[in-house]
Amino acid sequence: MSIILATLNSKYIHTNLAIRYLKANAPEFDITLREYTLKDTLENMLDDLLSYHPKIIGFSVYIWNVEKTLQLINLLKEKDPTLTIFMGGPEVSYDFDVWFSRSPIDYIIYGEGELAFKELMEALHGMREISDVRGIVYRHLMTNEPVQNPPAPILDPKTIQSPFYFEEDIPHFKNRIQYIETSRGCPYSCQYCLASVDNKVRYFDIEKVKDEIRYLMKHGATTFKFLDRTFNINKKYALDMFNFIIKEHLPGTQFQFEITADIMPTELIDYLNEHAPAGLFRFEIGIQSTYELTNQLVKRRQNFDKLTTNIFRIKEGGKIILHLDLIAGLPEEPYDRFEQSFNDVFSLRPEELQLGFLKLLRGTGLRQQADEFGYEYDEFAPYEMKRNNTLSEEDVHNIHLAEEILERYWNAHRMDYTMNYLVDQNFSQSPFAFMQQFGAYWEKRYSWIKYQLSDLFTRLYDYLETLSLDNLSIILSYMKLDYLTQSKIKPKIWWEDRLDKKERRLIINELTLKSEKLMDILAHHQIPLTDVFKYGILEPIYLDSDYQPTHKLHYLLVIYLPNQPTQHYILEGLD
Repeated sequence: MSIILATLNSKYIHTNLAIRYLKANAPEFDITLREYTLKDTLENMLDDLLSYHPKIIGFSVYIWNVEKTLQLINLLKEKDPTLTIFMGGPEVSYDFDVWFSRSPIDYIIYGEGELAFKELMEALHGMREISDVRGIVYRHLMTNEPVQNPPAPILDPKTIQSPFYFEEDIPHFKNRIQYIETSRGCPYSCQYCLASVDNKVRYFDIEKVKDEIRYLMKHGATTFKFLDRTFNINKKYALDMFNFIIKEHLPGTQFQFEITADIMPTELIDYLNEHAPAGLFRFEIGIQSTYELTNQLVKRRQNFDKLTTNIFRIKEGGKIILHLDLIAGLPEEPYDRFEQSFNDVFSLRPEELQLGFLKLLRGTGLRQQADEFGYEYDEFAPYEMKRNNTLSEEDVHNIHLAEEILERYWNAHRMDYTMNYLVDQNFSQSPFAFMQQFGAYWEKRYSWIKYQLSDLFTRLYDYLETLSLDNLSIILSYMKLDYLTQSKIKPKIWWEDRLDKKERRLIINELTLKSEKLMDILAHHQIPLTDVFKYGILEPIYLDSDYQPTHKLHYLLVIYLPNQPTQHYILEGLD
């Protein structure tokens, strides 16, 4: 029988590890892998799948793809009712009656799927009875009600075959994220997370994992994301892997880990700060909330003081990129207390701060307690909360406004100088309030979806003008620095106090005569004065050469030479 394992990834750069595990661990069957993205049309996916003339199709299902997957399954069954179709994955491992009522599927694989999939294929090929297949759910022939077979035993990861050695994947390695597992299970019991269901941590053979990484790097892979829920729970294991990556990584590679920061020993942080190349490691640290009552209610153990100390120690090393996570909408955390959680975490100044909203996932303890905390949430995936006992829908909307600004201005790194100055000098009391209020200003006047890069600057400046700030000239100086230095070609300038062509030429001529720094720059880079006039932009600013604010006039000179990196210099103004 022709078998297809398929999934819908959110983007092309993502790789589905699950279908590769299933294929690798059932080598006796003829299996084709097909991956699509959410942007692909149902018609194109339907035609592509049917072109293989399959008898069996299995789908890997998650909250981001379940709705479109169900639509695709319905179309497949309409086209070919003889198809056997099954689903597996975290989204369909619970509430089986829902999935059978919404789609004409034949089977669901629940839990870890390697053994269950192999046994199901054996049954469909007449090698065993369906009733003997562990880890599946199917319709009863007489009643049409779901029948759940006993779960498949949890496998020792050391016995699971690698999902990485398929030749057809090699051309895609360099353009896709490679997901790595060194362990399964999570030692924690956070009630909003499905990982809490499996609290026994089991490890893969670390030497085999190293061989897989070597193989992937050899064939062009550059971006690796480890799926371990708490990578550093085993300190010795984590140090071994960090050390291996530091010694054997190839240029241009990056490795991301989910880290629990408050349990990281000082000596491990110091080792990474001393030996890791800058940018090689990226740590994702879930903080979620700094409110102790909320953490207790969701059974989350966290020492925020220790976590803060460790994060600052990591930042001092300047080697590791930090991505911190917050969740809005957790139990009993009202608006003002969430604002404090945001400001607590923002004070750590991560390169990225992800503000997510609680999703009441099927199978989690918090979904079972939803009524207790007054949750209203979306009926369909991703089940995002709308309100609860302590957050109104207006509160949730206001947090979303702050999130929109956070993503566009902080996480996108389009104006780092400006944002750091603003949250240090003007909005240090509550960066959250600044982002929320700016978000409300934006929403009243503009669209969230249609804007250009310059619009980000003009809209921020327009908002700041409404506040009558006494340091607006310095803020504008930082905005000029961000805007001009991030451009690769000579940009259109959006501010009004620009120099005209004649003024610019006079000042550059005078600087050339009187500024030793400018003369040294031109001589060192062998830039003729004609190129400065032709490719340069000169703007008055109130920043010194170390980008610190000053009341003394300086000039920002940015030169956009063809096929060369943008160069910028800050020169003292002339008396």
